[in-house]
Amino acid sequence: MTSSEASPSFRLAYVPGVTPTKWVRIWNERLPDVPLTLIPVPATEACAVLRDGGADAGFLRLPVDRTDLAAIPLYTETTVVVVPKDHLITAFDEVTAEDLADEIVLHPLDETLEWEHRPGLPALERPATTADAIELVAAGVGLLVVPQSLARLHHRKDLTYRPVSDAPASRVALSWPQEETTDLVEDFIGIVRGRTVNSTRGRAQAPTQPKAKRPEAAATRRKPAGGKPGGKTTGKPVGKSGGKSPRSGSGGSGGSGGSKGGGRRGKPRRRS
Repeated sequence: MTSSEASPSFRLAYVPGVTPTKWVRIWNERLPDVPLTLIPVPATEACAVLRDGGADAGFLRLPVDRTDLAAIPLYTETTVVVVPKDHLITAFDEVTAEDLADEIVLHPLDETLEWEHRPGLPALERPATTADAIELVAAGVGLLVVPQSLARLHHRKDLTYRPVSDAPASRVALSWPQEETTDLVEDFIGIVRGRTVNSTRGRAQAPTQPKAKRPEAAATRRKPAGGKPGGKTTGKPVGKSGGKSPRSGSGGSGGSGGSKGGGRRGKPRRRS
């Protein structure tokens, strides 16, 4: 259902690791009179913020309860394991979950990955946040498996990461309350989906000018030289003015001095 009342501003929530800069820039170019406010939210609270009206839309990680929230999946992230730079894993370009079997793998309470079987050995306690888990990795307590954007967000000079080929992946989506699909939400959906200005939903389109009709083919035909429309010729020589046809033995044109072989006869010459 589309709300008939447009908000004077647009509030966009986003979870850690998501960078909405590109879409915000396009919004400011297309709707400069409608300010966009960014609201960073923890991953575990993103859905609640949307349901409570704290934001008009938000970038979050799937899954979401689609009973009352709409969601458009945008992209899937690479999953990586964060390790100290001197760890043996750094000798490989990528690893598997089985390679982590003998390692302590941290699983923070705000973990964004859905594991059927968590890899590695469990720690004594689960860290409260991903940021806390990063600090423990730096202290040599264990390793951490996260989406690559979170590894970059919490980058440290003493840590690095490697892809985990068979780990579950995190999918980022644009979500909003289904009953609050305003015109501004439709505009932002159009931006995220790459629609052009003229195709953005929720905005009036400028009427297109009707194309001029093409002239009839018959009117554009050129008359054949010396003939009538339709291709039939009159039988007259091309380039003549329509006078009588020259007869054999008649003079040249207009009585002017005829050339040799003309039809006029001169006086006989005397024989010497």
